Amino acid sequence: MESELKKAVNLYEKGQLNSAKKIALYIYSSKPDCFDNLRLLNLIHYQNGDFIDAIKIINKAIKINPNYAEIYNEKANALNQLKKQEESIENYDKAIKIDPNYADAYYNKGTVLHQLNKFEPAIENYDKAIKINPNYAAAYNNKGYALQKIKKLDESIKNFSNTLKINPNFDFLFGELIHAKKKICDWKTLDQDLILLNSQILKKKKITTPFPTLQLFDSALIQKISAEIWAKEKCSNIKNKKKIQKIAGNKKIRVGYYSPDFYNHAMSYLLSGLFESHDKSKFELFGFSFGPEKNDEMSRRIPKAFDKFIKIHSKSDSEVALLSNELKIDIAIDLSCFTAGNRIGIFSERCAPIQINYLGYPGTSGTDFIEYIIADKILIPKENQKYYSEKIIYVPDTYQVRDSSQKISKKEFTRNELGLPKKGIVLCCFNQSYKITPKVFKIWMRLLKNIKGSVLWLLEDNPTATKNLKNEAELRGVKSERIIFAKRLPQPDHLARHKVAGLFIDTFPYTAHTTCSDALWSGLPVITRMGESFASRVAGSLLSAIDLKELITQTEDEYEKLIYQYATNPTKLEKIKKKLEKNIVTKPLFNTKLFTKNIETAYKIIYKNYHSNLPIKNIEIK
Repeated sequence: MESELKKAVNLYEKGQLNSAKKIALYIYSSKPDCFDNLRLLNLIHYQNGDFIDAIKIINKAIKINPNYAEIYNEKANALNQLKKQEESIENYDKAIKIDPNYADAYYNKGTVLHQLNKFEPAIENYDKAIKINPNYAAAYNNKGYALQKIKKLDESIKNFSNTLKINPNFDFLFGELIHAKKKICDWKTLDQDLILLNSQILKKKKITTPFPTLQLFDSALIQKISAEIWAKEKCSNIKNKKKIQKIAGNKKIRVGYYSPDFYNHAMSYLLSGLFESHDKSKFELFGFSFGPEKNDEMSRRIPKAFDKFIKIHSKSDSEVALLSNELKIDIAIDLSCFTAGNRIGIFSERCAPIQINYLGYPGTSGTDFIEYIIADKILIPKENQKYYSEKIIYVPDTYQVRDSSQKISKKEFTRNELGLPKKGIVLCCFNQSYKITPKVFKIWMRLLKNIKGSVLWLLEDNPTATKNLKNEAELRGVKSERIIFAKRLPQPDHLARHKVAGLFIDTFPYTAHTTCSDALWSGLPVITRMGESFASRVAGSLLSAIDLKELITQTEDEYEKLIYQYATNPTKLEKIKKKLEKNIVTKPLFNTKLFTKNIETAYKIIYKNYHSNLPIKNIEIK
């Protein structure tokens, strides 16, 4: 029996789970109280994603030996996979009580608290794990992410750096470290970091998560490769990636929207009008919410737009997919993909026969389980289709919906109360700090030097970014007081203060998305530069849809010259503002009902194609 168990363990360690399982089950049939075999069976079930069976086996092992710390840790891991986090924490605590120096239990408990958005207690547990094991790279890594959540960005960077000192090849971290530095506008090593990152991605190394590539490279190829690497690592072992068995069509097309952002969030400000405008005689809407619990305007408003609104925080990815199948969802829309709080695992488990990547993540998912991405011809020209794993649904005008009922505060802000000078043009950019690059900032500083009395108005993101940007201005010969930072305001007031600015000047390669829409909705012209990647073309898409293509540039030189022309010619600037004012109500950009009609047409076509057994292909809505 002992030799058989040893053989099963060897097979397990080689990844031959089915062979190991056969032997372990044979041993179990004749000796059900063999503790070591029970532990092995538990691990096999866990690796196969059979978490309920794993827990049944673990409980048998606990009865045999209730004082073994590792078995409680393993039970807690399985409970966590089933989203039973409170029970999971209880079992980590049992493991720690038996063995107070059990670093893994502290680390694992920290990850569960992290998932529950209890970031400070999570950090405390990561610290305990690190105190026991100073070379615990994963604990430093997770602590770095938790510190970001509580806005301690400098400390976050230190912990990411510690991780890489211990393990220079720590999976997917180097890109996140660069991204973290960009958040505080620390550009000291940026050039050499990007050279290394680019080369490693092309070699298909696990060096970054997909999101940082959007703001670090204007390359649809790099972004596709990084997404494919991530998806292969994180989703390739999912058992349920087979297509759902075809069923008879529902009376109405059932559309599920899955998001962590159904509260006062940029995504909800854009999407709320779409949800409310859907034709409920032809579509049945299901909202699947897995974001933070809030009690704000959007978290109260959005559920009312759905036929059924389901909070799925306590359900595992496979449970959500199963629930979606039971509800007979026809089309599932992933509104987050690789953005913060995403649960792309729900889609890898196949929650609907037709799955779509839309709006939240401006790039390809790189997966084989998301069929479509919603875009327009500006975002993904024909020659760039090869950089997307999905087929493209081309909607007219622009891919970005906007709630045309969104209110702008009637408050009339003065320059003085906003900390702006009485005279001189205000060049504004309310994009997040990580989107600012040294090249763009250099152009902005030249413009400030060449345009008398001008100031740069940025959104205050974090104190370190503010300090670093002021220092960078001084290094380029511009007095730091000419950069003014705007504090965050409620959305209606934030929109209203745009009227004080003269021009919105965009970042590159990650351009303004919701911030571009905000500016235009408020009557503020946006000058952008358009590149190759999806993220670099969004502002261009929005400007095209509001018939302001004259504000789109293709090169750094064009971008700088055009800003200068409008900033130094009040007549020219006033003319474009009047055109924008007119176009807000006459052009399609802010026509929520028209956008809804177009996207519903797309849903009907892909639904019909699916039930007609037609191949998945690009479609264009006229």
